[in-house]
Amino acid sequence: MSRWPAWRTLPLLYKGVWLLPFLVLLSPPSLGWDFDRLQRAASLRGNANGQRLFAEWRELMNDSRSLGETDKLKRLNEFFNRRLSFSDDVSIWGQADYWATPLESMGKGSGDCEDFVIAKYFSLKELGVPVQKLRLTYVRARIGGPNSSISQAHMVLTYYAAPDAEPLVLDNLITDIRPASRRSDLTPVFSFNSDGLWAGGTASSGSPVDRLSRWKELLLRMQAEGFD
Repeated sequence: MSRWPAWRTLPLLYKGVWLLPFLVLLSPPSLGWDFDRLQRAASLRGNANGQRLFAEWRELMNDSRSLGETDKLKRLNEFFNRRLSFSDDVSIWGQADYWATPLESMGKGSGDCEDFVIAKYFSLKELGVPVQKLRLTYVRARIGGPNSSISQAHMVLTYYAAPDAEPLVLDNLITDIRPASRRSDLTPVFSFNSDGLWAGGTASSGSPVDRLSRWKELLLRMQAEGFD
């Protein structure tokens, strides 16, 4: 059975004055990235593979600016899914839940599901895709086949061509971008962007505000690297 209605009807969970500092940080004003400064930051990591990956990403960004939104989604989704390998935070960073900047993920050449989403989100935002069309979405992902009752926490990037449109799902597990109605293995829990947080029909394993605190820390590190 399709879970598309659950994606479509996610109710707005938080949108108020008290959340404003978080939301400002979710979508800080930008005059465009200084890629030369970012390249210097990447070179300081001393990782030749990471520097090559950064150069490929920079070229892809330059070549994708004039494309339509659908093509931008496809290119960035394919790039990160094929260039980054999946690994958990403990293996990469030695801690349980670390949100890596795009430079950090490219420097390591790997990331977990959240790192894939972060890299895609910011790249698409820089290419001019409105943040109102993008949501970082926590889901429960069913594993073990269509009849399995086993699921695990997962994050995907969702794209809404219009506010009431069926979202497209950008997932590091499946490079093919599919509409939510074709991802019956995913159950949305909550999502967020610069406009607020949306709650799904299932209980979250962690506080949305705690997640936003990690997001705030991530953005501070990104700004230090040169993502202005």
